[in-house]
Amino acid sequence: MPRPPSTIRDRLEIQVLDDSTDETTAIAARKIAEIRARGINAVHVRRDDRSGFKAGALQHGLECARGELLAVFDADFVPPPSILRDLVPYFGDPRVGMVQARWEHLNRDYSALAQAQAISLDSHFLIEHSARMHGERFFNFNGTAGLLRKACVVDAGGWQSDTLTEDLDLSYRAQLAGWRFVFAPQVGCPAELPVEMNAFKAQQHRWVKGSIQVARKLLPEIWRSASPASVKLEATFHLTNNVAYVFLLLLSIIVYPVVLARYESKSLLFTIADTVLLLAATSPVLFYFAYAQRELRRDWVQQLRHLPFVLSLGIGLALNNSRAVLEGLVGSRGSFHRTPKFRIEGQSDEWPRRRYRSPVSVWVLLELGLGAYFAWVMVSLAQAKLYAPLPFFALYLFGFLYVGLVSLAHAARRA
Repeated sequence: MPRPPSTIRDRLEIQVLDDSTDETTAIAARKIAEIRARGINAVHVRRDDRSGFKAGALQHGLECARGELLAVFDADFVPPPSILRDLVPYFGDPRVGMVQARWEHLNRDYSALAQAQAISLDSHFLIEHSARMHGERFFNFNGTAGLLRKACVVDAGGWQSDTLTEDLDLSYRAQLAGWRFVFAPQVGCPAELPVEMNAFKAQQHRWVKGSIQVARKLLPEIWRSASPASVKLEATFHLTNNVAYVFLLLLSIIVYPVVLARYESKSLLFTIADTVLLLAATSPVLFYFAYAQRELRRDWVQQLRHLPFVLSLGIGLALNNSRAVLEGLVGSRGSFHRTPKFRIEGQSDEWPRRRYRSPVSVWVLLELGLGAYFAWVMVSLAQAKLYAPLPFFALYLFGFLYVGLVSLAHAARRA
């Protein structure tokens, strides 16, 4: 294979930040040797311990990085060959500190769980990131598939490990320091979605808990800053939006007696008010998911059939993510649990077998208990001939049972 031009060799440095303690280290070393044999400057960066987890590894790499721009890719991302050419021109503006590419999905058709994640992430990037950037609000680097200016990272205080979402933390500190962030929706970077339920729940728990930790850490500084009040308010909603999972869990507990009280009142006004509230609560969410699919996929109409499952999965995660919110609020630091990678592309009937899996949590029993509770609720409503609320309760029933049962099933299939 021909050696790359000297101009590229002189400007490119590849760091493999490897804190592994298993056979990954030998695999990475062999691949780095192959790359170096092609004349590319690649280094295997190892640490004596995992202090600071991902943030610690990134900070260690930052301190020995030679370049002015830092491209970050997690192990499960497959960046296209053109990604640097597509993103680097944005740094012609000296105020730009970060450019984020849009995540794409190698295995979105692997399972219903992967499909639901893909739909949620598509909306997060295409709608939330675009709206925040064009509205000149704070938005975040997503930890991978993006470029950062080294001076921006240093100016913001570097990668810090006092939260579980070092990317969100750095993003807010950098923008508070005056750096501009850019989202490039036309640049996609494919990645593997978690296909194992317990790994997905652990990832969600980390993201939710980390966002609350960042809120506790930075909201006082945000409100003391010179940013407009509208920016401060939106940043507050952005960093605390996961608190909604606590209210969703509380709603799960009280919704049945509330429905009974409404029917016993025999008030037409209550019925109309409930219908309006239900439409007001669900219509924006459905539009949020549907709009992104319409913009990204030619078969977007077919994708709409997945939306009830996406809503139900969100309900099923309420217990897992409420725990994360409460742990973040009380100041629990926690550990960084990496998401297992299986090198899955496309759709397959073969279950991935790897030695490393996320363990099942005892909280799954409460998820199953909530599922059983809603099964009893639906039977009770049917016996009372109260059929109108049944589709609504079916979302709760399926959400909690799906998350709980699949958690047990995936744990049982551990290699």
